[in-house]
Amino acid sequence: MYRFFKKKPQAVKDAKKIQETYETNTLGDSLETVLSQKSGRSAFRDFLKLEFCEENLEFWLACKEYRSFDSLEERTQIAASIYEEFVREGSPKQVNLDSYTRETIRQSLEEPGSSCFAAAERKVFILMENCSFPRFTETEPYKLFINSIPKHRGLKKKREAVRIKSPVEDFKVNPLLLVSKD
Repeated sequence: MYRFFKKKPQAVKDAKKIQETYETNTLGDSLETVLSQKSGRSAFRDFLKLEFCEENLEFWLACKEYRSFDSLEERTQIAASIYEEFVREGSPKQVNLDSYTRETIRQSLEEPGSSCFAAAERKVFILMENCSFPRFTETEPYKLFINSIPKHRGLKKKREAVRIKSPVEDFKVNPLLLVSKD
């Protein structure tokens, strides 16, 4: 004999809770979201200054700008400048990189390609994302930034895309189809 559940099973309730949390986190709790907007970058930079590690964001932004140069002559000058300011051991704003990454960058300074700093940029981004960003999300400037996001255009599209990509889709269950055998 089969019985239909009258109440939503706990798995469905949990799945809805996970989906709501996932959507909120994807929309606001993303370092990429914060850095993609001027007000977010500014708030995050101010926070990093308080933590004495704003050089990470400055390096990351310098690397992004570096990639925009096409001329080998310009890239060579800017790569040397970035290396001296952020990468060289003992530099004024030295970022936390392993010796292998430092050496790889140093060797590529003769003819630096557009991806000269790619590995270092990725490592510094991950460092900011895993260390500083979680603490930043607990601050008032972050909360003000998040509250300002719905005012920006294009958020509705992002929200819809998140729902489509949500991992909770795998867990959606029609409660009327949940039956048990006696």
